[in-house]
Amino acid sequence: MKFTIKNISKFSLALLILGGAMTSCTKNFEEYNKNNIGVTDEDLKGDGQDLVIFLRNAQMSIYNFSGAGDPNSYQVQQNLNADVYSGFFMSPTPFNSGQNNLNYAMVNGWNGEPFQVLYLNVIKAIDKLKKNGLAETYPALWGSALVIKVEAASRVTDIYGPIPYSQVGTSNTIPYDKQSDVYNSFFKELDEAATVLKAYKADSPMAAKIDQIDLVFPNTDNQVRFKNWLKIANSLRLRLAMRLVKVDPQLAKTQAEKALDPANGGVLESNSDNFKVTVPTDGTYSNPLWFIAKNWADTRINATLSSYMVGLKDPRISKYMSPVSNDPTLTAVAGQYIGIRTGAEGIEKDKYQKLSALNTEGTTPTFTASTAPILMTAAEVYFLRAEAALRGWGNTGGTAQSLYEKGVETSFAQWGVSSGLSAYLNDNTSKAAAYKDPFNAENDAVSPSALTIKWNDGATNEEKLERIITQKWLAIFPEGQEAWSEFRRTGYPRLFPVVVNNSGGLIDTKIQIRRLPFPQNEYNTNRAEVQNAISLLGGPDNGGTRLWWDVAKGNF
Repeated sequence: MKFTIKNISKFSLALLILGGAMTSCTKNFEEYNKNNIGVTDEDLKGDGQDLVIFLRNAQMSIYNFSGAGDPNSYQVQQNLNADVYSGFFMSPTPFNSGQNNLNYAMVNGWNGEPFQVLYLNVIKAIDKLKKNGLAETYPALWGSALVIKVEAASRVTDIYGPIPYSQVGTSNTIPYDKQSDVYNSFFKELDEAATVLKAYKADSPMAAKIDQIDLVFPNTDNQVRFKNWLKIANSLRLRLAMRLVKVDPQLAKTQAEKALDPANGGVLESNSDNFKVTVPTDGTYSNPLWFIAKNWADTRINATLSSYMVGLKDPRISKYMSPVSNDPTLTAVAGQYIGIRTGAEGIEKDKYQKLSALNTEGTTPTFTASTAPILMTAAEVYFLRAEAALRGWGNTGGTAQSLYEKGVETSFAQWGVSSGLSAYLNDNTSKAAAYKDPFNAENDAVSPSALTIKWNDGATNEEKLERIITQKWLAIFPEGQEAWSEFRRTGYPRLFPVVVNNSGGLIDTKIQIRRLPFPQNEYNTNRAEVQNAISLLGGPDNGGTRLWWDVAKGNF
């Protein structure tokens, strides 16, 4: 990373950047919309390039691509928080003299990026499209825009807790909504999206440049396209419903069964349905995770992930990561898969960048500049259905065991692993490996879990859930935001805790980090409402406070 505080707030949606960087992101939408971007109402209602720009960039900002080969925004939006807290990645770079988010010394300049990207790059664009009649002109396209909005906003509320949502753009002081109300808004918006997506017919009006607009299903027949968007809407509803099982089990069940009702259009079932955002081919953008791993060497595999995949003899391991480099200082472990502990002691980039990285090398690398970032997979949905079946809910379409095994099978197929599935599913002895740091024994750790792979119908529901969530976690790599949320909800998989905890006692090492603090810019520009948000949060504004759905009790 070309890292300085001054360059961590670059936004991919260049046409939407505000003139005053210190203005609150959620304020003055009407002022922003006075044609300051050179787009007239007629442009947005027609087939012009501006409609392409708005929705394309909203999609790319869910997982922010940034632009011009500079993914700094994504790096602080996700890679230096959720990607690490999920147990997927860890940086070999000792940012800020080794005092940073990775060891719980929270950096104010990093923690506002998810918030800024949501409001400036996604909600602002969609708000503009709504005000200019997209819902009336192209209803199905509006439905997909609502799905994009819910996907992006759900990630952000699951980072901070309460967020401004229902009244964004209405006044100079924007109140925060409590998280339960934000989730209720999501379900209503998904209702609206589902209605218009189901109503799409072959003769329905549609933008002429739809294949340029839609980066999720480009070059697709429109009827197939919007059936697929409907599947994403239902799958997203299922994901969000499952998040609420501890705090509102009846709402969780109702929304999950609604999502799974075949009459409502179905959910993701094959890898061709996966929710992924195509990287534009104009040379401006690249996959930001690939860029950070390949060009900056600022991210490496987390020790938790390498421990599980090595210990479980997981055939997907070579697809996910590269082995330790063949270096004179590492001859004893060259060719092995070894990650880095979160918040490791004694981080030095020239050493730790030699450990296992994202698989960007070789003649057939898994990740390249043009690899489409994946936001939700059919495999994840099978595991969600497996949990729903475990809880005795309706419309799951299978048993917990059959859906669990189908999730693993679908993940193997997604990653192009053609052999070893049966042996893997029947392995009842392998477990996550202990971890040994080749540079510093202070970072060593025993195996995080004794869990095996083979389904055990005689196990407790808690053990069955751990099995489902652990395999879901392995399947959704490298999507760290969802993995972190599910770890907080369930406690699974069992992750190595942070080695060095520089939170000053604000974050419990064993419980691990639960959220990011509200952005400093909101304190500067929207202070009274932030103080109200803290009361809605129900605890101090730090990384140790649990979110509304993050309840400290068993899963059953």
